[in-house]
Amino acid sequence: HLATSLPLPSERDHVRPRIDLIVFMIDIKSKYSLKNVETSLAYVDASFFLGKVCFLVTGVGRVNACSIEMNAVCKLGETYCSPVLFCELELEGIRASTAQRLLRMLQICAGHIPGVSALSFVSLMRNSNDD
Repeated sequence: HLATSLPLPSERDHVRPRIDLIVFMIDIKSKYSLKNVETSLAYVDASFFLGKVCFLVTGVGRVNACSIEMNAVCKLGETYCSPVLFCELELEGIRASTAQRLLRMLQICAGHIPGVSALSFVSLMRNSNDD
């Protein structure tokens, strides 16, 4: 399910499936994109930041067209203790591998991978990023 911003409209709450993972997409070429994500973050329950939120930054292959500083995006990930994935959606191989990573994260967050919780997964990702 896709939404352009939060909060989600309440009129369909009764038919909305459980939310297992929130992926905030940030287009590195659009300052509006980052501002929209920052505004939407206020509507996310604090418990989701324990492994069920990630930031997907698109357009990273065009560094010369960036409107957002990479430091601002990385700081967002640090502030919310959430992973930041960088990708270039225009390249088929990178798009496919990013989709596979997101699908694996979703499987973990939904509890479909025995022995791995969303919180432990994010802890592992944070430790590997710190090295």
